[in-house]
Amino acid sequence: MNYHFSLIYPDREAASVSDLLRELLVPRKWRHFLRIEKKVLVNGQYLNFNELVKPGDTVTLDLNQVESLQGDYPASGSMPDIVYEDDNILIINKPKGQKTHPNQGENGTALNDCATYLGYSPYIVHRLDMLTGGLLLVAKNPAVVPILNRQLISKTLKRDYVAEVDLLSPLNVGAAGTISLKVGQDPDDQRKRMVREDGLRAVTHYQVLAVDEAKRRARVALSLETGRTHQIRVHLAASGWPIVGDPLYNPLAAGSDEDLQLTAWRLSFTKPFSFDRVTVVLPDQG
Repeated sequence: MNYHFSLIYPDREAASVSDLLRELLVPRKWRHFLRIEKKVLVNGQYLNFNELVKPGDTVTLDLNQVESLQGDYPASGSMPDIVYEDDNILIINKPKGQKTHPNQGENGTALNDCATYLGYSPYIVHRLDMLTGGLLLVAKNPAVVPILNRQLISKTLKRDYVAEVDLLSPLNVGAAGTISLKVGQDPDDQRKRMVREDGLRAVTHYQVLAVDEAKRRARVALSLETGRTHQIRVHLAASGWPIVGDPLYNPLAAGSDEDLQLTAWRLSFTKPFSFDRVTVVLPDQG
Protein backbone atom coordinates (compact mmCIF):
# COMPACT_ATOMS: atom_id res chain seq x y z
CA MET A 1 0.00 0.00 0.00
CA ASN A 2 1.21 3.52 -0.79
CA TYR A 3 1.34 6.20 1.91
CA HIS A 4 1.58 9.85 0.93
CA PHE A 5 2.76 12.64 3.22
CA SER A 6 3.27 16.33 2.58
CA LEU A 7 4.68 19.21 4.62
CA ILE A 8 5.69 22.81 4.12
CA TYR A 9 9.21 23.36 5.38
CA PRO A 10 8.97 25.91 8.22
CA ASP A 11 10.82 29.17 8.78
CA ARG A 12 14.10 27.71 9.96
CA GLU A 13 17.59 27.11 8.65
CA ALA A 14 17.71 25.30 5.33
CA ALA A 15 18.59 21.61 5.51
CA SER A 16 19.63 18.98 3.01
CA VAL A 17 17.03 16.44 1.94
CA SER A 18 19.05 13.78 3.76
CA ASP A 19 19.19 15.75 7.02
CA LEU A 20 15.50 16.60 6.80
CA LEU A 21 14.51 12.95 6.52
CA ARG A 22 16.73 12.08 9.47
CA GLU A 23 15.21 14.86 11.56
CA LEU A 24 11.74 13.57 10.67
CA LEU A 25 12.90 10.20 12.04
CA VAL A 26 12.28 8.44 8.73
CA PRO A 27 13.86 4.97 9.05
CA ARG A 28 17.07 4.37 7.16
CA LYS A 29 15.50 1.63 5.02
CA TRP A 30 12.76 4.00 3.89
CA ARG A 31 15.26 6.78 3.16
CA HIS A 32 17.05 4.33 0.87
CA PHE A 33 13.89 3.57 -1.11
CA LEU A 34 12.89 7.23 -1.28
CA ARG A 35 16.28 7.99 -2.85
CA ILE A 36 16.53 5.15 -5.36
CA GLU A 37 12.87 5.40 -6.37
CA LYS A 38 12.96 9.23 -6.38
CA LYS A 39 9.83 9.33 -4.23
CA VAL A 40 10.75 12.45 -2.26
CA LEU A 41 9.90 15.65 -4.10
CA VAL A 42 10.55 19.29 -3.26
CA ASN A 43 8.13 21.67 -4.97
CA GLY A 44 7.23 18.80 -7.30
CA GLN A 45 10.81 18.07 -8.34
CA TYR A 46 13.22 15.38 -7.19
CA LEU A 47 16.34 16.78 -5.51
CA ASN A 48 19.54 14.96 -4.76
CA PHE A 49 19.85 14.16 -1.07
CA ASN A 50 22.65 16.72 -0.56
CA GLU A 51 20.56 19.58 -2.01
CA LEU A 52 18.87 22.04 0.32
CA VAL A 53 15.26 22.36 1.37
CA LYS A 54 14.38 26.00 2.19
CA PRO A 55 11.61 27.69 4.18
CA GLY A 56 8.31 27.60 2.32
CA ASP A 57 9.27 24.61 0.18
CA THR A 58 6.67 21.86 -0.14
CA VAL A 59 8.08 18.41 0.52
CA THR A 60 6.14 15.28 -0.45
CA LEU A 61 6.98 11.68 0.40
CA ASP A 62 5.48 8.57 -1.18
CA LEU A 63 6.20 5.42 0.77
CA ASN A 64 5.45 2.05 -0.80
CA GLN A 65 7.89 -0.11 1.17
CA VAL A 66 6.07 0.03 4.51
CA GLU A 67 5.82 -3.30 6.31
CA SER A 68 2.60 -3.86 8.21
CA LEU A 69 3.05 -5.36 11.68
CA GLN A 70 -0.64 -5.08 12.37
CA GLY A 71 -2.23 -7.28 14.98
CA ASP A 72 -5.64 -8.80 14.45
CA TYR A 73 -8.00 -6.78 16.61
CA PRO A 74 -11.62 -7.64 15.78
CA ALA A 75 -14.24 -5.03 16.55
CA SER A 76 -15.69 -5.22 20.05
CA GLY A 77 -18.92 -3.47 19.15
CA SER A 78 -18.15 -0.72 21.71
CA MET A 79 -16.95 2.74 20.76
CA PRO A 80 -13.87 4.26 22.42
CA ASP A 81 -13.88 7.62 24.20
CA ILE A 82 -11.96 9.69 21.63
CA VAL A 83 -9.98 12.65 22.96
CA TYR A 84 -7.90 13.51 19.85
CA GLU A 85 -7.79 12.41 16.22
CA ASP A 86 -5.96 13.38 13.05
CA ASP A 87 -5.22 11.57 9.78
CA ASN A 88 -2.64 9.28 11.38
CA ILE A 89 -3.28 9.13 15.12
CA LEU A 90 -6.11 8.31 17.49
CA ILE A 91 -5.92 9.10 21.22
CA ILE A 92 -8.57 7.63 23.47
CA ASN A 93 -9.43 7.77 27.16
CA LYS A 94 -8.95 4.15 28.21
CA PRO A 95 -11.14 3.16 31.17
CA LYS A 96 -9.57 1.70 34.27
CA GLY A 97 -9.94 -2.06 34.30
CA GLN A 98 -9.71 -2.44 30.52
CA LYS A 99 -6.71 -4.13 28.89
CA THR A 100 -4.85 -2.24 26.18
CA HIS A 101 -4.74 -5.11 23.68
CA PRO A 102 -6.06 -8.67 23.51
CA ASN A 103 -4.26 -11.93 23.88
CA GLN A 104 -5.25 -14.62 21.40
CA GLY A 105 -8.99 -15.12 21.34
CA GLU A 106 -9.77 -12.15 23.61
CA ASN A 107 -12.01 -9.20 22.83
CA GLY A 108 -13.23 -6.13 24.68
CA THR A 109 -9.87 -4.39 24.97
CA ALA A 110 -9.07 -0.78 24.07
CA LEU A 111 -7.72 -1.78 20.65
CA ASN A 112 -10.86 -3.82 19.96
CA ASP A 113 -12.87 -0.67 20.69
CA CYS A 114 -10.63 1.32 18.35
CA ALA A 115 -11.23 -1.30 15.65
CA THR A 116 -14.96 -0.73 16.09
CA TYR A 117 -14.51 3.00 15.44
CA LEU A 118 -11.96 2.76 12.63
CA GLY A 119 -13.45 -0.23 10.82
CA TYR A 120 -10.03 -1.93 10.75
CA SER A 121 -7.35 -2.99 13.21
CA PRO A 122 -5.24 -0.15 14.64
CA TYR A 123 -1.50 -0.24 15.27
CA ILE A 124 -0.17 -0.33 18.81
CA VAL A 125 2.40 2.29 19.90
CA HIS A 126 2.46 2.04 23.70
CA ARG A 127 0.47 0.39 26.48
CA LEU A 128 -1.27 1.24 29.72
CA ASP A 129 -1.60 -1.20 32.60
CA MET A 130 -5.09 -2.66 32.81
CA LEU A 131 -5.80 -0.87 36.11
CA THR A 132 -4.50 2.48 34.81
CA GLY A 133 -6.91 4.79 33.00
CA GLY A 134 -6.32 7.72 30.69
CA LEU A 135 -4.73 8.69 27.42
CA LEU A 136 -3.71 5.91 25.05
CA LEU A 137 -2.24 6.69 21.62
CA VAL A 138 -2.70 4.30 18.71
CA ALA A 139 -1.60 4.65 15.09
CA LYS A 140 -4.08 4.54 12.23
CA ASN A 141 -1.51 3.32 9.69
CA PRO A 142 1.83 1.47 9.83
CA ALA A 143 3.84 4.29 8.25
CA VAL A 144 3.75 6.36 11.45
CA VAL A 145 4.52 3.53 13.89
CA PRO A 146 8.35 3.60 13.61
CA ILE A 147 8.30 7.41 13.79
CA LEU A 148 6.34 7.34 17.05
CA ASN A 149 8.47 4.48 18.40
CA ARG A 150 11.60 6.54 17.80
CA GLN A 151 9.98 9.47 19.57
CA LEU A 152 9.41 7.17 22.55
CA ILE A 153 13.08 6.15 22.51
CA SER A 154 14.30 9.73 22.11
CA LYS A 155 11.83 10.91 24.79
CA THR A 156 10.17 13.45 22.50
CA LEU A 157 6.91 11.55 22.97
CA LYS A 158 6.26 12.46 26.59
CA ARG A 159 3.77 10.65 28.84
CA ASP A 160 2.61 12.34 32.02
CA TYR A 161 0.54 10.80 34.79
CA VAL A 162 -1.15 11.90 37.98
CA ALA A 163 -1.54 9.67 41.03
CA GLU A 164 -3.02 9.82 44.51
CA VAL A 165 -0.68 8.14 46.97
CA ASP A 166 -0.73 7.01 50.57
CA LEU A 167 2.03 8.66 52.59
CA LEU A 168 3.90 5.92 54.36
CA SER A 169 6.87 8.28 54.08
CA PRO A 170 6.52 12.09 54.27
CA LEU A 171 6.15 14.38 51.26
CA ASN A 172 5.81 18.16 51.02
CA VAL A 173 3.86 20.23 48.49
CA GLY A 174 6.15 21.28 45.66
CA ALA A 175 8.72 18.59 46.33
CA ALA A 176 10.17 17.24 43.10
CA GLY A 177 12.70 14.62 42.21
CA THR A 178 13.67 11.60 40.17
CA ILE A 179 13.36 7.93 41.07
CA SER A 180 16.03 5.85 39.34
CA LEU A 181 15.57 2.29 40.54
CA LYS A 182 15.97 -0.73 38.28
CA VAL A 183 12.81 -2.78 37.84
CA GLY A 184 12.59 -6.52 37.18
CA GLN A 185 10.32 -9.53 37.59
CA ASP A 186 9.26 -10.57 41.08
CA PRO A 187 10.30 -14.25 41.24
CA ASP A 188 7.62 -15.01 43.81
CA ASP A 189 4.67 -13.55 41.90
CA GLN A 190 4.45 -13.48 38.10
CA ARG A 191 1.93 -10.64 38.27
CA LYS A 192 4.39 -8.31 39.96
CA ARG A 193 7.59 -6.40 39.32
CA MET A 194 10.08 -5.30 41.94
CA VAL A 195 13.18 -3.15 42.43
CA ARG A 196 16.22 -5.32 41.84
CA GLU A 197 19.87 -4.70 40.97
CA ASP A 198 19.73 -6.92 37.88
CA GLY A 199 16.54 -5.26 36.62
CA LEU A 200 16.05 -2.92 33.69
CA ARG A 201 16.86 0.78 33.90
CA ALA A 202 13.76 2.71 34.98
CA VAL A 203 13.48 6.46 35.55
CA THR A 204 10.42 8.33 36.86
CA HIS A 205 10.27 12.08 37.52
CA TYR A 206 7.76 13.39 40.06
CA GLN A 207 6.37 16.59 41.54
CA VAL A 208 4.02 16.82 44.53
CA LEU A 209 0.92 18.84 43.65
CA ALA A 210 -1.01 18.67 46.94
CA VAL A 211 -0.86 17.03 50.35
CA ASP A 212 -3.82 16.09 52.54
CA GLU A 213 -2.32 15.78 56.00
CA ALA A 214 -5.59 14.57 57.53
CA LYS A 215 -5.86 11.64 55.13
CA ARG A 216 -2.09 11.15 54.89
CA ARG A 217 -2.36 11.28 51.13
CA ALA A 218 -0.81 13.33 48.34
CA ARG A 219 -1.49 14.08 44.67
CA VAL A 220 1.63 13.62 42.55
CA ALA A 221 2.42 14.43 38.91
CA LEU A 222 4.68 11.91 37.20
CA SER A 223 6.65 11.84 33.96
CA LEU A 224 8.15 8.71 32.45
CA GLU A 225 11.64 8.64 31.03
CA THR A 226 11.41 4.88 30.53
CA GLY A 227 8.36 2.64 30.22
CA ARG A 228 8.82 -0.54 32.21
CA THR A 229 5.85 -2.66 33.23
CA HIS A 230 4.34 -1.31 36.49
CA GLN A 231 7.20 1.22 36.65
CA ILE A 232 5.31 4.03 38.38
CA ARG A 233 3.58 1.65 40.78
CA VAL A 234 6.84 -0.04 41.78
CA HIS A 235 8.81 3.20 42.05
CA LEU A 236 6.26 4.96 44.23
CA ALA A 237 5.77 1.95 46.49
CA ALA A 238 9.53 1.55 46.89
CA SER A 239 9.75 5.23 47.89
CA GLY A 240 7.10 4.87 50.59
CA TRP A 241 4.30 6.44 48.55
CA PRO A 242 2.21 3.53 47.21
CA ILE A 243 -0.67 4.43 44.94
CA VAL A 244 -4.11 4.46 46.54
CA GLY A 245 -6.07 1.36 45.56
CA ASP A 246 -3.06 -0.56 44.25
CA PRO A 247 -3.81 -4.21 45.03
CA LEU A 248 -0.29 -5.40 44.24
CA TYR A 249 2.00 -2.81 45.81
CA ASN A 250 0.03 -0.95 48.50
CA PRO A 251 -0.41 -2.80 51.82
CA LEU A 252 -3.22 -0.38 52.75
CA ALA A 253 -5.30 -1.42 49.73
CA ALA A 254 -6.28 -4.81 51.17
CA GLY A 255 -10.05 -4.90 51.52
CA SER A 256 -10.44 -1.49 49.85
CA ASP A 257 -12.95 -0.94 47.07
CA GLU A 258 -11.03 2.05 45.62
CA ASP A 259 -9.76 1.86 42.06
CA LEU A 260 -6.08 2.31 41.37
CA GLN A 261 -5.65 6.10 41.52
CA LEU A 262 -3.31 6.44 38.55
CA THR A 263 -4.28 8.28 35.36
CA ALA A 264 -2.38 9.03 32.16
CA TRP A 265 -3.43 12.66 31.80
CA ARG A 266 -1.13 14.25 29.21
CA LEU A 267 0.62 13.21 25.99
CA SER A 268 3.02 15.44 24.06
CA PHE A 269 4.47 14.45 20.70
CA THR A 270 5.49 15.70 17.27
CA LYS A 271 3.05 14.79 14.53
CA PRO A 272 4.78 12.28 12.24
CA PHE A 273 6.25 13.70 9.03
CA SER A 274 5.94 17.24 10.36
CA PHE A 275 7.45 19.72 12.81
CA ASP A 276 4.13 20.35 14.54
CA ARG A 277 4.14 19.78 18.28
CA VAL A 278 0.89 18.52 19.85
CA THR A 279 -0.10 18.31 23.51
CA VAL A 280 -3.25 16.43 24.45
CA VAL A 281 -4.65 16.73 28.00
CA LEU A 282 -7.33 14.56 29.50
CA PRO A 283 -10.37 16.72 30.37
CA ASP A 284 -10.87 17.37 34.10
CA GLN A 285 -7.30 16.28 34.89
CA GLY A 286 -5.14 19.16 33.67
